[in-house]
Amino acid sequence: MQLQINFRHFNLQMQHPFGISRSVHTVQPTFIVTLESEGKTGYGEATQNRYYGVTPDNLESGLLNLKPELERYDFTTPEDFYDNFLYPRLKDFRFLMAAIDEAAHDLYGKLQGKALWKLWSYSLGQIPLSTYTIAIDSLDVMRQKLLEKPWPVYKIKLGTEHDIEIIKELRQITDKPFRVDANTAWTVAQTIENSKQLKQLGVEFIEQPLPYDQYEAMREVKQKSVLPLIADESSRTEADVEKCALGFDGINVKLMKAGGITPARRMLLHARKLGLKTMIGCMTESSVGISAAAQLLPLCDYADLDGAVLLKNDIATGVRLEYGRFCFPQSAGTGAKLL
Repeated sequence: MQLQINFRHFNLQMQHPFGISRSVHTVQPTFIVTLESEGKTGYGEATQNRYYGVTPDNLESGLLNLKPELERYDFTTPEDFYDNFLYPRLKDFRFLMAAIDEAAHDLYGKLQGKALWKLWSYSLGQIPLSTYTIAIDSLDVMRQKLLEKPWPVYKIKLGTEHDIEIIKELRQITDKPFRVDANTAWTVAQTIENSKQLKQLGVEFIEQPLPYDQYEAMREVKQKSVLPLIADESSRTEADVEKCALGFDGINVKLMKAGGITPARRMLLHARKLGLKTMIGCMTESSVGISAAAQLLPLCDYADLDGAVLLKNDIATGVRLEYGRFCFPQSAGTGAKLL
């Protein structure tokens, strides 16, 4: 089966400035890939990310370089397409590989007439709720975000000089569970000490406290932390799952870092075999990327798929969130459709 591939650029406006320990942005450029065959269209997405060196321009140039060869490839299944075409050519450009792999899965599901989770014989009966992210800002703004968005569980971005104060202040507003994400901003000593205070403040776990490559240091942290530790920047690819097993209690898998649905699914299955907790996350995608990631929820203990909720101008429909609960459309593939 032959494919036609195309793309579109969009600028996603954030509802609020989105700040983490290393950056802040109000607009999220995103790159939408479409794969067409037999009258059906599959959608995939990759957002710009300066931390990983990803821009709209290099996404576009990478796709255009690949386009002639891709459109000659005889497509059968997304897994075959990933293993025998995408990975050998794009293993060093996982964001673009992810967008194309998502589109391939969406297209395949539409051609089969089933949602992906149904094709895999999964159930939606026990999927987790999604967190709502409170990004770094002034305390007044962070308080206001909590008041504006009643939610069953929150992710609080940290990595400032007054992290414990932030959690203490926000805890006065709600008794809902908190999860915190330091985005590599802490030291070993800070993480261990912070875990003690955060546990008393109703925090469930700490995500990525140290820089991504400090696997050995994380072993010490895991021995002394009183809170579970979830890898994010440290769990980029399939090869990282084994490395995370000794220093973390779980991993957060994101499609763009992993390289798409195919490797992300393998990562989650591997992590479960190792006894790790599993989480599916996002990188401020529209409902295109969120709908793709949501297909893997049955493999997860936790979810952080609020990217589209954080936007002023979602460009698609698909899997949506209502008070942290996922609502799946009655459509094939990932359920995503551009507006």
